[in-house]
Amino acid sequence: MTCKVQGHRLRRVALVASAACLLAAPCAQGASAPPRDISIPGGSLDAALLRLAQESGEQLLYSPELVAGRRAPPVQGRLTSDQALAALLAQSDIEAERAGPKVVVLKRRGAAAIAPGETRPFGEAAQVEPPSVPRASVVEALTVTGTHLRGVTDQPSPVLALDRGDLDRSGYETVAGALAALPQNFGGAAAEGAINTGADRSGNNTSYASGLDLRGLGANATLILLNGRRMAGAGAKGDFVDISTLPSIAVQRVEVLLDGASAIYGSDAVGGVVNVLLRRDLQGAETRISGGESTHGSPGEAQFSQAFGRRWSTGGFFLGYEYRTRSDLLAADRPFSASADLRPLGGTDHRTFFAHPGNVLRLDPATGTQVVGWAIPAGQDGRGLTPSQLLAGASNFGEPREGEDILPEQTSHAAYGALHQDVGERLEIEGDLRFGRRRFSTLIAAPTSTFTVTRANPFFVSPNGGATDSIAYSFASDLPQPVTEGTAQSFSTSLGARLDLGHAWRLESYGTFATETDASHSRGLLNASSLQEALGSVADRPQTDFNTARDGFFNPFAGTPSNTPAVLAFIGAGFIDTTSRDRVTSADLQADGPLFHLPGGDLSLALGAQARREAFREGGVNFTSGVAPSAGAKVDLSRTVTAAFAELRAPFVSPDNAWPGLDRLELSLAGRIERYDDFGTTSNPKLGALYAPLPGALLRASYGTSFRAPSLRELSDAPINSPSLLPLNGARVLSLVQFGGNPNLRPETAHTWSAGLEVGPELMSGAHVSVDYFNVRFRNRIDQPARQSLLTALSDPALASFVALIKPATNPADHARIAALLADPATSTAQGSFPPESYGAIVDARFVNTGSLQVSGIDLAASYDTDRLNGHVRLAATASDLLHYEQQLTPTGSVVERAGIAGFPAKFRARTTAEWSKGSVSALAGVNFIGAYKDATGLRIGSQETVDLQLRVAPARFAGTSLALSVRNLFDEKPPFYDSPAGVGYDATNADPIGRFVSLRLAKSW
Repeated sequence: MTCKVQGHRLRRVALVASAACLLAAPCAQGASAPPRDISIPGGSLDAALLRLAQESGEQLLYSPELVAGRRAPPVQGRLTSDQALAALLAQSDIEAERAGPKVVVLKRRGAAAIAPGETRPFGEAAQVEPPSVPRASVVEALTVTGTHLRGVTDQPSPVLALDRGDLDRSGYETVAGALAALPQNFGGAAAEGAINTGADRSGNNTSYASGLDLRGLGANATLILLNGRRMAGAGAKGDFVDISTLPSIAVQRVEVLLDGASAIYGSDAVGGVVNVLLRRDLQGAETRISGGESTHGSPGEAQFSQAFGRRWSTGGFFLGYEYRTRSDLLAADRPFSASADLRPLGGTDHRTFFAHPGNVLRLDPATGTQVVGWAIPAGQDGRGLTPSQLLAGASNFGEPREGEDILPEQTSHAAYGALHQDVGERLEIEGDLRFGRRRFSTLIAAPTSTFTVTRANPFFVSPNGGATDSIAYSFASDLPQPVTEGTAQSFSTSLGARLDLGHAWRLESYGTFATETDASHSRGLLNASSLQEALGSVADRPQTDFNTARDGFFNPFAGTPSNTPAVLAFIGAGFIDTTSRDRVTSADLQADGPLFHLPGGDLSLALGAQARREAFREGGVNFTSGVAPSAGAKVDLSRTVTAAFAELRAPFVSPDNAWPGLDRLELSLAGRIERYDDFGTTSNPKLGALYAPLPGALLRASYGTSFRAPSLRELSDAPINSPSLLPLNGARVLSLVQFGGNPNLRPETAHTWSAGLEVGPELMSGAHVSVDYFNVRFRNRIDQPARQSLLTALSDPALASFVALIKPATNPADHARIAALLADPATSTAQGSFPPESYGAIVDARFVNTGSLQVSGIDLAASYDTDRLNGHVRLAATASDLLHYEQQLTPTGSVVERAGIAGFPAKFRARTTAEWSKGSVSALAGVNFIGAYKDATGLRIGSQETVDLQLRVAPARFAGTSLALSVRNLFDEKPPFYDSPAGVGYDATNADPIGRFVSLRLAKSW
């Protein structure tokens, strides 16, 4: 076994090394900058240059007088920014000089260029000194994710940047889909496909949202920003951000900071930061239409996007709208999820004794729980059934996910508008407005229940002469499939201003308001009180319109559907309505600029303050018991957070004063103090260093601390006790699971550090390689250990302190304990009513402070560009190798390694791509790889390799038009088999159940 483990580790190392060697290979012919999809209509040269800057990410410096009245030809194709710029300037006397990695200065041929040092950035505009030098236009914000300082091109923390072209080439039509496919993301929380499959260990994603979970540290440990601003939270706890309603046509680029950043952005930026930057303006219009479908028939999707914009010399605006719809995916439509009996696939049978026909239970003296004693025979109507006809020693089996969806139906509308305007020479104001509404609908599992039948029921038959029967029953054949549907509505707006203070200092202030409202309605549920009345276990209640003498009794002994519509309508009228709203209001003020000059450049400082108000409300109505709907526990929570922060950057050595073996040395220091009005004050520093021994080789390192106060719901969540069937020793044990908040929670703290090496084209022509090590250590981590591993809670020794195995049928103390919990108003009967004797365990899944969690690993990113094969070739790879995911559930408990265990992040994930382009044609092939891992019992789950393909053409005769054909999972590889305790034959946290998916996208720039 040791050799096998070492072999897998060597295989991962070999893959990383091979990719690095391949991508780092030098090119004798030289290489141009990576090409991208460029589409610029003919017209004003000023507008064309602004469009090129937006699409390429370059900063273009030029005076308005230089381009006034000039025209530019249309430029379209797969081009480098230099090629596109040369085409725009081909018919003019303007030439371009590159003043930096992403800075280009335009001037008339033979004229002196504007030196980069003569400009002072001002948002996306700049002022030029001295006044005799004309005003220059700078397109592209100069502040990157991970710092408050402008002009920083690289930093001690690794940042993964994805522009519009990268998102388009991913094969996904949504930002959420493209980011979820990143190797550093874990799909076990805040993922729509993990909910109905039992893979979502948090249980908080009640609106089928799409969030992100970097490193598997939790969706609430990944901070998602929109244009650098906070968004409201989604889900039952409001503790993660839903990015499903961000209009992809409005996205300019996405920056992913793969390091802790609490000192920069706040205490909850522990696992990393994802900053989605939306477009500020557009010259003209864009239209996109796309559609696709799985080659297995479902799901299918369609999308329409439209954008308008304009840019003028002192400002611009952008308007975008997007509509998207996708059909659902039934579990029955895939062989690995069609049945919980996984024996044909090499697994075990996870079907339950909740079946139709039902099972009559008996007491097992050995365990003190109820087990199947007799099976009710099929093919009979339950009338005149005799004790001898009950099948002793046999059992009927039910499918726990019969008729259920594994992906919901989703329909969304999203709109975004932005405006920015210079006011005079020094002030710029900007504002934006975003609205999104997503509707979801999904078929959920049929109700099941264990109930007691007495002789008052006319169909009663006892196999042993007793006065009552306890029957385990599934209502899948009686009631329509239950449905959960609802809406997720998001709104945000911000208004800000930037003021040029002089001497390269800038003051920035903005206010933000964001809200997320989630509403869900589950119908077709069982009403436990109505079932008791229909069984005759209680007398007819005058408060209901139902009467057994008129409408009949419920017949639980039928082997075929035999109950009347009136009876079924009465017992199946249960429903649950829930509405939650999370709201964030913040005001920010900051200034940055140089203090004085060091040998390697300016010592820069950023100072700022923030005040934030968080509020969460929830309410609902429940009709799963009783004679009338009852209001659920209302939640109305809020708190205020104030913060002050500072950041310092000190370049001691730069290429201008380099020494042998010391081309660059730069140190940075950041700190943030935050005060929670309910948890006190915390301070978090971050240190960083950059060292380049020679041009093209950069070493970086960072260290920081984080503090995360318990969320509002973690502290005050209403208690809920819910019955659940949990596996133990090959059987299913009815367990009462306790959920709820904990007012005694302490804040969690974390220490993060990283170190990396980056090698650029200066050393390896056409290649860029970076390797980074990361380490995150949580203490007092707030978690729900039993809920996170609910399907293994009864069998995992590490969770023993959260589990009580009981025998209420034979132990009076156990009976009294479970009876008291069942009588508690917090106990939910949405899944049916069960007598105390049915239970075999009580599981505490409430929030607690756990011992610790330490996560470490290595990230790789590499690219190589070359002119080969009569065109341009670009190779790229990104990978994440998780070395450790060590979890200590209690302060005195043992440390357990979870890396590479199903339900936790995989040890190794990678994506490699190869792209060829020439003129208006390009082709891209990508390979996605997830290394083999294990289930909780140690059984191997195979590796996954899928291939994606994209072909794109942008005919020159149809200027501004492109057509792209994308195929995900080209060879229709099925997910590797996983004998999931949930009865699903694949791991929804790491695998996609859709299979081959073909889509076509038509885009037009006007």
